[in-house]
This record gives sequence, structure tokens and C-alpha cells, in this order.
Amino acid sequence: MKKGISLFVEGLRELFEHKRLLFFSEVSELEDADTFAKWCTQQQNRDWVVYAKKPFAGPKAALAYLARYTHRVAISNSRLKEINDQHVTFTYKDYRRKGNNQHKTMQLKTVEFIRRFMLHVLPTGFHRIRHFGLLASRPKMAVARQLLDVPAPEVQVTPEKEHDEPAVFHCRACQHPLEIMAIKDPIYLPRAPPITKPECA
Repeated sequence: MKKGISLFVEGLRELFEHKRLLFFSEVSELEDADTFAKWCTQQQNRDWVVYAKKPFAGPKAALAYLARYTHRVAISNSRLKEINDQHVTFTYKDYRRKGNNQHKTMQLKTVEFIRRFMLHVLPTGFHRIRHFGLLASRPKMAVARQLLDVPAPEVQVTPEKEHDEPAVFHCRACQHPLEIMAIKDPIYLPRAPPITKPECA
């Protein structure tokens, strides 16, 4: 698995060079360039083991399993039975039991329940799903044209006018063009009621 991890580490190196990586808490020391380079070398030399096999119930069952973690929260409201300042009572499923007697009830202190719930919240900057290739928003059209061997359409450039024509204001009563005689800053806001019927000056 060294080939696959090498591609991943090279991507991390590129992000580090463009200063697009942030390091916090126990990995904050990786902000140093030499330390980060040494860490990358260690990851490339490590013998990674990746275990993968065909899902028993087919790919749809695997997608349904992953969807529960990507499109749902840690616990639904229907499982919450009682909530107060001291405790939270909820139901859960014990998969170690067989048959129909898998549903149980658990009571936790409110602080402990919040702590466990927050473990399911991703840190800032992390995403549950990242789109790649044609599913990515930015290069989608360019990649599609490349795969289909379709040239990009020519961009028609509109010639710019040498001099922009000034905006013309018309009288609301006679629709004749108005001429600006002077521009004065208002000393106070006008408080007169609006004119109900336009009148030509």
C-alpha cells in the first residue's frame, strides 16, 4: 500500500507548500517545515495494511450503511425519551443480543450525553463528503469536455464603447429629457408629502 499512500502524502506536501494546512493541539508541531517533511517520510516508509472485501449484501447495502453516518445526526429525536437538567434518557439497539430483544434504554448525565454527542461533530475544516472528478463543482465542465473530446466554445468579446453615454433622465409628466443644472447636497431631509400627480415644470 506504499504506492497509494505516496500519492496521498504528495498531496499533503503540495497543500503544505501553499499554506493550506492548519495544525492544532497535539499535531501543532507539524507547522515546522522540517518536522512536517520528516513526518511525511515516515508515513511513506510505513507498511500500511488496507483490508477490503466484497460486501455480503451488495453495494446498495454498503451505501445505505454509509449514508446513515453522512446524512443523519448522531441520534434522532424519536429515541430521546426524557430530558432534564440532570439526565437524558434515550433508547439504543444492542446488537450483541439476538432476536427482538435488542432495544434498551440508557440514562446518562446531561453533561456526559453532550460530550458523547459532540464526538460526532466534525472539527472545523473537515467535510463528511468530498466530491472528486466530474462530481466536483469547479472543474466539472472542463473535465467533461476533456473526456468527451469536445472543444470549449469560443468566448465572444463584446467591443467596449469608447465613451460611455451618460444616463438620460426623463420628466415623469411629459417624458422629455431632463438637464442637470446644478447638484447640491441636502442640508436636511425633505419632510413634505409626496406629489400625487406628476406636474411638468
